[in-house]
Amino acid sequence: MRYVRLVKGAISVTAATAVCHALMTAGYAWSRGKAATGEATIFAGAFEWLVTTASVWALMPLLLGAGMRAMRENGNTTLMVGGGLLWALLSLSFMDEIDRPGGFMPLHALAAYVLAGAGLAGAGTGRR
Repeated sequence: MRYVRLVKGAISVTAATAVCHALMTAGYAWSRGKAATGEATIFAGAFEWLVTTASVWALMPLLLGAGMRAMRENGNTTLMVGGGLLWALLSLSFMDEIDRPGGFMPLHALAAYVLAGAGLAGAGTGRR
């Protein structure tokens, strides 16, 4: 296992997590705003919520791969697939915490995700 790859993975996962968490916070605020506009339908804001969730789940593996490629690391499939699946599970687990005014994921969950992502990056078969 290459330790430099672990550090690069931790940097990439931290940046991707910050971007996706910020997008989720903003997107769910957009969804709550649509629901609070007084529309009489029960599904007011559901489209915005769905777009936010789907886009963040699709964006996380792309950001992980782009971050590692920007740091000149190849063989990032393990990180992209595993990190994307872990992000989907993590965001599902803490959906209620994010989807409220001023809400965010607990710091210990985000730190565990960064450590798991760094481990997946270190387990990759990339070459420089």
